[in-house]
Amino acid sequence: MTDLYDVTLVKQCLEGNQQAFEAVIDKYQGVVYNMAFRMVNDRDDAQDIAQTVFIKVYRNLNRYNSKYKFFSWLYRIAMNETVNFLKRRRPGEPVEYHHLPGDASPESLYDRSEQQDTLQQAIGELKPDYRIVIILKHLQEFSYLEISELLNIPEKTVKSRLFTARQLLREILLKKGVRFG
Repeated sequence: MTDLYDVTLVKQCLEGNQQAFEAVIDKYQGVVYNMAFRMVNDRDDAQDIAQTVFIKVYRNLNRYNSKYKFFSWLYRIAMNETVNFLKRRRPGEPVEYHHLPGDASPESLYDRSEQQDTLQQAIGELKPDYRIVIILKHLQEFSYLEISELLNIPEKTVKSRLFTARQLLREILLKKGVRFG
């Protein structure tokens, strides 16, 4: 599925083809939901955010410029919606973390779950600007250039924020008793 496929889908959507928009949703709902979930750490909130994102995408399709990657345009909408959600969340409101079990022994699952909980909680304590670069780089595995394009900031700023975010994350983890060896 190339960018040309996305441009064709957008054109079909603008012509009123509802199935084309369903194809857009099918193609991108997983990545939008996953990004939102990693930022807000609540399945219901992530689903609400994803639904809002696709409503906004549908309403603004006529603003999409086909000279740029459709994915970047859509992902930027998703990130903005997620950050706005986090800003609306009342300060001090608890963030809940949920995990799915893997295929390992109960002991290793417990250890892994504890480590994931600690890491997710630490990431959740970062300000959204730092949280998003950690998520995009280390959990979504985007390149610096891709993050720069998605966030619409210079690549140097991405690197600087990522450096600061890692330092802050390390401090938070040390306070939680995590030792680095």
